[in-house]
Amino acid sequence: MTTPEDAIRARRRLTNKFIAAHDATRLKPFFDPQIKVIVGDGSLILGAPAVVEAFAAQFRDPDFVTYVRTPAEVRIDVDGSRASEVGRWTADWRGTPQVHGDYLAAWRKVLGQWVIESELFITLS
Repeated sequence: MTTPEDAIRARRRLTNKFIAAHDATRLKPFFDPQIKVIVGDGSLILGAPAVVEAFAAQFRDPDFVTYVRTPAEVRIDVDGSRASEVGRWTADWRGTPQVHGDYLAAWRKVLGQWVIESELFITLS
């Protein structure tokens, strides 16, 4: 049986795969419709359509390579319906130094599937 922690880590690997493939449309099922994302510069993105469009805009940049999120820890609440994911992220563009930092994601289980409710990215480079 798959543990909630393993399920979330697997879903994170899939988001990394779709980002590397520059496939914004396939990311949408991973987001709660009302997702809130604070990006590395402190800007706020609200709602799954806006998050997907932000990815699509990045993917149109010919120098963009990928973002990778690497979880360090996934913790599940006592009810098994919410989780926190803490880790490191990196961003790569051709011809520029790698950007990186820390992140925190809040997940929640909806109809048996884990979706991202909110994310905070902190740029440290």
